[in-house]
Amino acid sequence: MQNKSLGTAIAQRRKELGMTQLALAEKMGVTDKAVSKWERDLSCPDVSSFPRLAEVLGVSIEELMQSNPKPAPKGTALRETASLILRSIAVAMGAAVAVLAVMRALDVQSGFILLGIGLACLGLDSLGKGGRPGDRSENTGA
Repeated sequence: MQNKSLGTAIAQRRKELGMTQLALAEKMGVTDKAVSKWERDLSCPDVSSFPRLAEVLGVSIEELMQSNPKPAPKGTALRETASLILRSIAVAMGAAVAVLAVMRALDVQSGFILLGIGLACLGLDSLGKGGRPGDRSENTGA
């Protein structure tokens, strides 16, 4: 199990045993979604469950612990948070313009300022992802 992530090691051993994620989940007392997250290295089993996991998979705890955790790329969480904030601001500006326009409480200049802020945030988000504004190749598979 060395030189692979814990998730990859769990998935590989589970498949070698002919076990589904649901079957492993039932034996571990968790959901199949939890097992899926383990195998995709999105989360890790609780440390207290390692003895049971090793037993179910038919490996030693030492073998299980020798798996290399897959570290997230540096700055990933920060970039995702910044992207979420920028997109949220853009949505908020659009919603503010729509609501204030319906209430007839918005002059044209203020509306353009709010929309400009929203568009600037979307542009910054796009640049932060290394893409060009309007480039949708990651969404279309192109």
